[in-house]
Amino acid sequence: MPTPSLAGRVRPGDVVILHDPQTAGMAARLADAGAHVVWRCHVGRETSNEWTDQAWGFLREHLEPCEAFIFSLRAYVPSWVDPGRLWIIPPSIDPFSPKNQELDPSVVRLVLESLGLVAGSHGTATFTRSDGTVGQVERRATIVSEEAAPLQAGAPLVLQVSRWDRLKDMAGVMEAFAAHVPGRCEAHLALVGPSVGDVSDDPEEEEVYGECVAAWEALPAAVRRRISLVTLPMDDIDENAAMVNAIQRYSTVVVQKSLEEGFGLTVAEGMWKQKAVVASRVGGIVEQIAGGTGVLVDDPFDLTVFGRTLADLLDRPEEIAALGHRARQHVLQGFVGDVHLGRYAELMLALIRG
Repeated sequence: MPTPSLAGRVRPGDVVILHDPQTAGMAARLADAGAHVVWRCHVGRETSNEWTDQAWGFLREHLEPCEAFIFSLRAYVPSWVDPGRLWIIPPSIDPFSPKNQELDPSVVRLVLESLGLVAGSHGTATFTRSDGTVGQVERRATIVSEEAAPLQAGAPLVLQVSRWDRLKDMAGVMEAFAAHVPGRCEAHLALVGPSVGDVSDDPEEEEVYGECVAAWEALPAAVRRRISLVTLPMDDIDENAAMVNAIQRYSTVVVQKSLEEGFGLTVAEGMWKQKAVVASRVGGIVEQIAGGTGVLVDDPFDLTVFGRTLADLLDRPEEIAALGHRARQHVLQGFVGDVHLGRYAELMLALIRG
């Protein structure tokens, strides 16, 4: 028996939330089926240009049937959106997901051993999957490093987890770290992203990763020993999330040196794990880091300031701990799912009641 279409499953009066540009073409069909259609946009740009105007011009026609719009930031809202249909609801983390659930330090160690990031093989790393069953971390990472197991016990770890995307500026993080951290402390840098080719909507991923590898190879050997490029398998999404969770928990400082950023929830994920975060003052990152809960660098293109800021923070372990403590509390108060659930309830009731 053929599986019914999405429109065939929708009943008149149902509320359907579509996410991001890829779903915009579904709005009219679902509205014709009698649904209250809401479009949620996670991405955006604080200033407009020729390209954003063209993109919104294309999307607007498809989104006309929507009864409400959700944006992460007010600055991302195009001028044609009716304020009466606008809701500002930032994204949030799920504390119980494989990416954010609590992990015992012994499990963190086992995950990193399984990946090949630290030496040893002392057991099986397990985690709780999204469906509540027990999963195992079995796959290994692909690591570009001078050392077989690059992360040394006791050495601070600076970490950026993101896609191999030029706007995430992995190469800039590496250049800033290489120029300002070695010689001041024994910290290690890990740039962690998905296995190349596993993110279908990022055609430049392989090229960007190749550029990072080439930049790493051009560094002096003594500096290369302090930097690792890590790609994580995406065959099992829950397993990949558990890998990221463990690496973030093992880290000392989490960085997110984006040149532009829609929201950058990796920041809140690091803060949830009580990590000091150094990030660019762009996009939704600014919404996540309040005063005293992290460090914002004003100009994401200024590698000197970014590198010195990072090196200065690594010299102050007490400040790192204090930032991490305040960061956790800040995320608990403003960026976990139940905080925003009430807003979604308000929106759905408003649509249902007309």
